[in-house]
Amino acid sequence: MTFDIEGHKFIVTGAARGIGLAISKRLAELGADVSGWDLETDTMASDRAFTHTAQVDVTDDAAARSAAEASIRALGGLHGMIASAGINGPTKPAWEYTLAEWEQVMKVDLTGVFLSTTAVLSHLIQEGYGRLVIVSSVAGKEGNPGAAAYGAAKAGVIGFAKGLARELLPSNITVNCLAPAITETDLMKQMTPEYIRDKKSLIPMGRFCTTAEIADMAAWVASPRCSFTTGQVFDLTGGRATY
Repeated sequence: MTFDIEGHKFIVTGAARGIGLAISKRLAELGADVSGWDLETDTMASDRAFTHTAQVDVTDDAAARSAAEASIRALGGLHGMIASAGINGPTKPAWEYTLAEWEQVMKVDLTGVFLSTTAVLSHLIQEGYGRLVIVSSVAGKEGNPGAAAYGAAKAGVIGFAKGLARELLPSNITVNCLAPAITETDLMKQMTPEYIRDKKSLIPMGRFCTTAEIADMAAWVASPRCSFTTGQVFDLTGGRATY
């Protein structure tokens, strides 16, 4: 399956590791050109999956807009963005969160998505085509006890995607979300063992989601073949999600 994205050009945020890296590699395997954004770019510089890399703080409006211009120049155009940058935040009850901890999760997971996607929108609108894919989470649909801030931010990006998708209609620019269950990535380092065991127990398939499964879904949603779906959430939860 090629998904017809050979020669297409994408920006992937949070591309240095985990879900973002897996998506970047899958897009490259399918013949796409990828500009990877991350705060730490050392490992990406020598990775052949990337045509271009940029050190970007997605919570900084000026940095996101400057990086978008640089990526589009380096790639020679743009067909879409996969907004994958995110943090989990502390795993503890909401009443134990400090304001600073809450705001950091919101800045990266919600505001960072807004700044990243809007930085490329003028180009996509001008071209009349685009695919915006936002990595949300089942926590944004169901909530996760112990990670209320994360769930709130991920619910926020679903609402943002649905609203933005409708603002762009009618057009060939789609905006969709992916909602995976807990996935084996570096974000687990921010979680307690008890939290990880609890979330795994909620998955009827009895295992974690893999980054490869998310990457395959992302590649399809970012492709021209996903042409009649916008403002929606693609489930990757092993049977956990009920809607």
